[in-house]
Amino acid sequence: MIKHTSPISGIDAHGGLVVTAGYDNRVILWNASTRTALTEARHDHLANQCRFSASGRIVVTSSSDYSARLWSVPDLRLITVLTDQKDDVEMTVVSPDETRVATAARDHLARIYDLDGRLIHRLEGHEADVLSVEWVRDGTELVTTSDDGTVRRWDAAGGSLLSTIDLGDAETDTVAVLGVDRFALGNDEGELILTGPSGTRRHRVHDAGIKRLAYDAEGGILLSSSYDRTVRLWRLDREKDPVHLLTSEVPADVWLRSCARLDATRWVFGTFGSSYAVFDRDTGSWDLTGVEPTPGLNAVATTPLGRFTVGDSGTVRRDDEVSAELGSCCNFVTPVAGTVVSGGQLGALYDARTGAVLHQHRSPLNCAAVHPTPDGDVLVVGTYTGEALVLRDEAGTGLKLVGEHRIQENAIKGVAVQGDVLFSVCATGAARWHSLPDLKRIAGDDAAHARIANGAAALPDGRFVSVSRDLTLRIWTAGGEQQDVVPTPHRNSIKCVAVDPHTGLIATGGYHGRVAVYDPGAGEWVRDARPTTAGISALAAAGAPGRFLASSYDGRVYEIEAPAAVGSAGRSK
Repeated sequence: MIKHTSPISGIDAHGGLVVTAGYDNRVILWNASTRTALTEARHDHLANQCRFSASGRIVVTSSSDYSARLWSVPDLRLITVLTDQKDDVEMTVVSPDETRVATAARDHLARIYDLDGRLIHRLEGHEADVLSVEWVRDGTELVTTSDDGTVRRWDAAGGSLLSTIDLGDAETDTVAVLGVDRFALGNDEGELILTGPSGTRRHRVHDAGIKRLAYDAEGGILLSSSYDRTVRLWRLDREKDPVHLLTSEVPADVWLRSCARLDATRWVFGTFGSSYAVFDRDTGSWDLTGVEPTPGLNAVATTPLGRFTVGDSGTVRRDDEVSAELGSCCNFVTPVAGTVVSGGQLGALYDARTGAVLHQHRSPLNCAAVHPTPDGDVLVVGTYTGEALVLRDEAGTGLKLVGEHRIQENAIKGVAVQGDVLFSVCATGAARWHSLPDLKRIAGDDAAHARIANGAAALPDGRFVSVSRDLTLRIWTAGGEQQDVVPTPHRNSIKCVAVDPHTGLIATGGYHGRVAVYDPGAGEWVRDARPTTAGISALAAAGAPGRFLASSYDGRVYEIEAPAAVGSAGRSK
């Protein structure tokens, strides 16, 4: 049976067909009336998005293998591979006349190709990752959005920049074309931005970042989906404020990264499961028929209570036996105060042994670290909206929230604790240092990494390390000074980092299934392995010197051992 084995990150619909793109590298074509898979194709890495052409004869897909691909419908036969990108491709769209293809990529460029894969134009001007692209004015122009906070319009024939709209500091992931010169955009502050010839209007419509907008031109209805776990419908008028029609709480299995209009009343969404979800706007109901849990793991930890794992399904396993069902995708497992905690997409912090909810936040939870004190453990949780949640276990009564502080301008991707210092890295590439427990800022470097920073860890000698999509490992002092920039063997984005407290060895894991181990004392890489073709989601010290555990999106945990003779407890060079 054809189905996804990792979350569905992209989706589109056309004429009774649905196409999905997943983190299992798969592209699957479905019969929408029966919800059955018809055929599949594959990328060499994560498939991020997919889109039908106007006629439905072509599907284009975007991937972290740095390519976009064109496939024929309904057999998904490969037509063309577009390969000029130097980083992940986030979106690909075919022109209305089906003669050209435009891509948006994390190398800061949009591109235009012909259908044979010949590059026509590189659209240069964005100062950060380009996240979305759409054809406008019957294919004579393009509009792009970027992490640089701008929306740019381009002449498709000549490739020149026509105009730039600066939206400020908030990042914009999504754009919907409303008509000639009229666009809707959603940003990471939960704002719906309507722009056109008469100017720009901003409306705060969600409590967290808007991840996707989709427009039903026939009904004049805009759908917005947000990491506040709601979908909202709006009726749009050219000169009036959006009229709110409906708010629907989103089921835990639904991933709000992508959606598409299926028919007059229904929309399809990606999920963390094996198939897609359908939302009916007339009834406000969700249909998750055929959506089964997927095995992918997002976190692993060695604790005094055993080895814990958790992943896309929210199933917590302790020494490979099911411990709890948390009911949604979770991103970390962390031992603290005699228990183990976990959290993820729903913004809930759980006791991973029992499933009990310890705290509820307004946006997803990404990472956690522990600050031991004489009065009990302090847990710091990094959130999607840039807050650090501080919870304390006082006198063994359990973890209670004692503070919430905005320490980053965007999603916190990694946190680490060293003494009384909290080190955090952000989706913007920034690194910051704060004192504990008050979280007063000590230092910051907004350009710590050139791309999204994905992980942080503490060395036993008092320093910190971080990794990023820029393929570097960076070593920092506790006071905020950068000591070393270490090129890595990774060729694709680095997802995670861990330190062995016995030896000071640093393990890095990537989306391409690679684990590389660095000895900071010797200044050399001492292990480079690829235990799986799936991505490495998390790393943890295994408890024995020189050994690490690597969890993977394939649902397995791999043990990585560095050569016994190396390791220097992280001493300074």
